[in-house]
Amino acid sequence: MSASWYALIGISFIFLCTCLGSAFVFFFGKREIGVKINQIFLGFAAGIMLSASVFSLILPALEMEISYLPSWILVALAVILGTLFLWGIDKLVPHFHVEQNKEEGLPSRASKTAKMFLAVTIHNIPEGLSVGIAFGVALANLDGENVASSMMGALMLAIGIGIQNIPEGAVVALPMKGEGGSSGKAFLFGALSGIVEPVAAVFGLFLAYFVQPIMPWALAFAAGCMLYVIAEEMIPDTKADPTSHGGVWAFMVGFVLMMCLDVALG
Repeated sequence: MSASWYALIGISFIFLCTCLGSAFVFFFGKREIGVKINQIFLGFAAGIMLSASVFSLILPALEMEISYLPSWILVALAVILGTLFLWGIDKLVPHFHVEQNKEEGLPSRASKTAKMFLAVTIHNIPEGLSVGIAFGVALANLDGENVASSMMGALMLAIGIGIQNIPEGAVVALPMKGEGGSSGKAFLFGALSGIVEPVAAVFGLFLAYFVQPIMPWALAFAAGCMLYVIAEEMIPDTKADPTSHGGVWAFMVGFVLMMCLDVALG
């Protein structure tokens, strides 16, 4: 199978996982995903995403030859820019966090369901961008020494994001059905919340592949976006039930698994 097919599978996977989570409306009625199950989902995904952010995004950016600036300064700046970008979106776009039961962003008269839809959608953009950039870097270095490591890192990043997209799709779809909507409409809105991911992924792939001078900036920027999502939402949610440690162990398993795969293949 060619490297392009791996990229297509990885990008499609993140969207299909959102659809899978949205499809819960056909099986779970008006119920929500259990807290402990959600913690395990998010913990495992956060571990993979943190490890991939470091080993597949930040370290490759640090190792690139840059003539106009020390690589560590460039990476630090780009990570901060990625973090500021997502923080700015959080502060501007009105949305609702289900787990914390709080609203964020500018004041809006939009419904609670619409704000939950926006909460998932706006965070899907940088996640898709990160996957696309990772695959773009892997495809651009097909003649390099660490092709297998780059491709596996991109695939694992896609898997990690895909796993967390399952409960995110359900978070949009289930409340919409609970408010009296049909299962089909709830599923459609849940799936649509994830459609921005493959679009952003394709943009990130072409950006990293064809505009190679900005590749280290793109890698570190994507890492900053990912780290913000992990620290802001995923890790706190793994302890939504303080008496359960399933999310913590899932986080460790995800991190170690991604690290071992990256180092072994590199």
